[in-house]
Amino acid sequence: MNKAKDFNRVRVLFGDHLNLARGKYLPFEAARAGVSRHCVGLFALGYDRDMTPAPGTRMLEGLPDLEARYDLGTLRPGWEHETGVVVADLYLDDEPLSVCPRAALRRAVEAWQAQDLEPQLGIEFEGYIFQRDEHGKWVPYDTPGAYVYGTGASVDPAGLVDIVWQQSEACGFPLEFITSEYDWPQFEFTLRYDDALKAVDDAFLFKIMAREILIKHGYLLTYMPKPLVGKGGNGLHFNLSLSTKDGGNAINDPKAEDGLSELAKQCIAGLMAHQEGMTALVAPTVNSYRRLRPASLAGYWINWGYDHRGVAVRVPAERGKGARIEHRVADGAANPYIAAAAVLQSAHLGTIEKPALQPAETGDCLENVDTDRHIPENLGEALAAMENDKALAEALGGEIVAHFAVVKGAEWQRFLDHTTDWEMTEYLPFL
Repeated sequence: MNKAKDFNRVRVLFGDHLNLARGKYLPFEAARAGVSRHCVGLFALGYDRDMTPAPGTRMLEGLPDLEARYDLGTLRPGWEHETGVVVADLYLDDEPLSVCPRAALRRAVEAWQAQDLEPQLGIEFEGYIFQRDEHGKWVPYDTPGAYVYGTGASVDPAGLVDIVWQQSEACGFPLEFITSEYDWPQFEFTLRYDDALKAVDDAFLFKIMAREILIKHGYLLTYMPKPLVGKGGNGLHFNLSLSTKDGGNAINDPKAEDGLSELAKQCIAGLMAHQEGMTALVAPTVNSYRRLRPASLAGYWINWGYDHRGVAVRVPAERGKGARIEHRVADGAANPYIAAAAVLQSAHLGTIEKPALQPAETGDCLENVDTDRHIPENLGEALAAMENDKALAEALGGEIVAHFAVVKGAEWQRFLDHTTDWEMTEYLPFL
């Protein structure tokens, strides 16, 4: 535990429905109260800063305060001078806020704990780095020698990975590795697995830290799902395992021909059954569906497979303690608490509903695929599928899904009402 003398102030943080990190700076003495107050109307905001009277926002009821409650015993070193950081839970009227993403994840964890299992997550995500050109415009970071799984100056001539790595160590983030991705200038960041809530807290804070540290050095790290035409997208992969009370891995079964337990197969079946319904929650922007395309290796097809990167749900080759299920559909725009909750609840529903598990994928998912099922084609279709999946909505919490449908529905409508630059370039000279 960090002592008061270590920090002059505390940065209280929580993630909202837009995957923005909200919060306040508090002097350390004021932070001892364990609470900061914020207008609940922040959950009515869109990226355009306009407000939509969605369920749970109290927008038409005077916009009261919510309470961000935190435990100073969880205070950790931040990445700003003499500043500690803490992640808060949100309350309204002395009850957990119905639209709080972290509360949704807590409920998902509790559903598994009721079965004497502790869900654990290993989280990997991708981001592109941009720099300013001579006109002040953001352009891709100049990495002329970049290649996949590259390290050193060829893929990172400014040493940005070292900057992020050093700050990660100072903050205590459990990095497993950083490497360059297939496309340039894209990098993958992977954090070591842990109990689900702690793993997502680590990922949430790490993403903020990496972005802010690089901004201070003049670079922009973006997790936008598809920022560059003709290049790959930024994914957010969740590697799920389930720990038993005696420390075993419930995903593993050494007696099974494929090494997977019956529980693991129920989880996969649940993820398959509820993939359409969860898509809007894990791919929550218009831009998300530019990443989720056929032959993109991003999870477009609703299928699963053994050590297969073309499927939505991959079972890596490791067994024993390392056995896990990798969900590959989510992207960098998703709030990691909401996305993780959707993955955990869908997998858990598989143990309750016990849907039949489709056979593992045998096609390459580039030219051949075994299934016709695929991700909704756009955010509008995904929102409709989410609202139709009543079982998943109930598991996640009905109001958080209703809130998401309204706020994101308004975002989708703004897109439909917008004429793009491409349309102007393509059609204006001729029509």
